[in-house]
Amino acid sequence: MTSPIPRDIPDLPAIPGMPAPRPPTVPASAVVTPVRRPVAAACRALTAAAATTGVTLSLTAGAPLHALSHFTVQSGILLALAFTASAYRSWSARPPLPAAVSGAALLYALITAAVHHLLPAPTPWSGPATLLLHTTLPIAAALDWLLLTTPGRLRLRHAAPWLLYPLTYLALSLACAAHLSPDHVPPYLDPTAHGYLPALSNALLLGLAGYALALLLIALDHTRPNPLRRRAKTGFRLQPPVG
Repeated sequence: MTSPIPRDIPDLPAIPGMPAPRPPTVPASAVVTPVRRPVAAACRALTAAAATTGVTLSLTAGAPLHALSHFTVQSGILLALAFTASAYRSWSARPPLPAAVSGAALLYALITAAVHHLLPAPTPWSGPATLLLHTTLPIAAALDWLLLTTPGRLRLRHAAPWLLYPLTYLALSLACAAHLSPDHVPPYLDPTAHGYLPALSNALLLGLAGYALALLLIALDHTRPNPLRRRAKTGFRLQPPVG
């Protein structure tokens, strides 16, 4: 019979000519005490409620399926889901959402605001829904990113996947423009009004502008100050030497 393997094996001495083994690393989550953030949770819950209200108003203003086909409403739904999850994580002291998810929600909200204010087009709803989805929510998402999140989490590899959804939406809008109502396709993307070449050129410019905005967000995320900088609390307390 073979003897059982001991649970605790002492460290082996270093072998001459061989590099010493690296000491085991301990993740920060093992020693940093989780912290609940009720203020951040409350702010994010309010933002999620505002996004839900804006989406609901847009759905009840006309045909729900027609409203759901708009990029504005889709980005509002994503923002509501992301901020609901972020509020829960902040309240329960859980890790934040992955940067790829929160960054995508922020980018789509900013794209919605930029297109609406720089390239206005008719929408099937107006009033509070327009104000919430095109102005209030993008500002709230940007303030949350600037004031309530740790910088340096966005990565350059996130930019290209973020653009897959807007580019797919643009491609489907161009392909289905002849079968959609005029208030669904904005004038600058309507091939039936100006031809496919101008519409494709405008779609390409919008895609490049969205990619530039994503790169700008990533660059700012690595240069902005940390609003949450504080001394981390760990489970260890240093004592003065004895004797």
